[in-house]
Amino acid sequence: MPELFRSVEELETALSEPSAAVIEMLRGLDGDILVLGAGGKMGPTLSRMAKRGSDAAETKRRVIAVSRFSSTEERSKLEANGIETVVCDLLDPDAVARLPEARNIVFMAGMKFGSSGNQALTWAMNTAVPAQVARRFRGSRIAAFSTGNVYGLSPVLSGGSREDDAPLPVGEYAMSCLGRERMFEHGSRSDGTAVSIIRLNYACELRYGVLVDLAQRVWRGGPIDLAMGRFNVIWQGDANAWSLLTLMHAATPPFVINVTGPETLSVKVVAQEFGDRMQRNPVFVGAESATALLSNANRSRELFGDPRVTTAQMIEWIAEWTMSDGPTLAKPTHFENREGAF
Repeated sequence: MPELFRSVEELETALSEPSAAVIEMLRGLDGDILVLGAGGKMGPTLSRMAKRGSDAAETKRRVIAVSRFSSTEERSKLEANGIETVVCDLLDPDAVARLPEARNIVFMAGMKFGSSGNQALTWAMNTAVPAQVARRFRGSRIAAFSTGNVYGLSPVLSGGSREDDAPLPVGEYAMSCLGRERMFEHGSRSDGTAVSIIRLNYACELRYGVLVDLAQRVWRGGPIDLAMGRFNVIWQGDANAWSLLTLMHAATPPFVINVTGPETLSVKVVAQEFGDRMQRNPVFVGAESATALLSNANRSRELFGDPRVTTAQMIEWIAEWTMSDGPTLAKPTHFENREGAF
């Protein structure tokens, strides 16, 4: 890892660098990898990690990225890295039926932002699409992305929700994500498909994530709401690696795992640290609540070890990136929303 990132190319190379554990896992994994919804925030670097890891393991494997690919540039970049691409609208059952066979499926498709006011499409993307994917790829090994939003809010002193806690989703987005999980669970139980369910909360890099939201507000003097006073975060490169590693843990019924960092972070403390680095005074509004959206990552750490990138390192990188006017994805996380409206 560099001390600082000077370009998007450097950043994406770091985000797609496979860990030794990923390389070893890919050496023993049988079959090709099909990444569904590969055009989103994480899909391109996860696909590149799968390809780089397979090459490093000297394993001949097709890595195929599937998306609507609204960005032809992103598709070209994937192909330049040896990844096959397929244009597909996953809402179209006929198009899904035509997708190539693959022993391993990474399901990353879904709808979050814009879900408020467009609930019907949200439910279609987050439940109908998983149902037909689970049916189309029954017998494959599926790693399905979900979210910590399915838990609802937990006491800030609890250490976060655990995988065995009962879901209590708040809002239609979170409810539809639980529906996504249930569709894959149904496919697993009825067809014997091995599934891992990845409850991610939250992945972060220099262009997107809770830390970026806080850094931008501190730098620009925007108000920082303290109502959601605690949060979890994990470097996107580590989230990519851990998510790929869950393929070897896919099971019937599904294996469920929280993917996030080890710490419960304070919005106020992190914002003040950004302020110290940026020579800015954060502007706080509201008061901290006794609950927050938090996940306990002990199971991930027991299986995969500690993240390669610490929160302190992310804060340093993001502060410098923000002050040097580095590009962002311009997609706020809305992590502070306590009603589940995105």
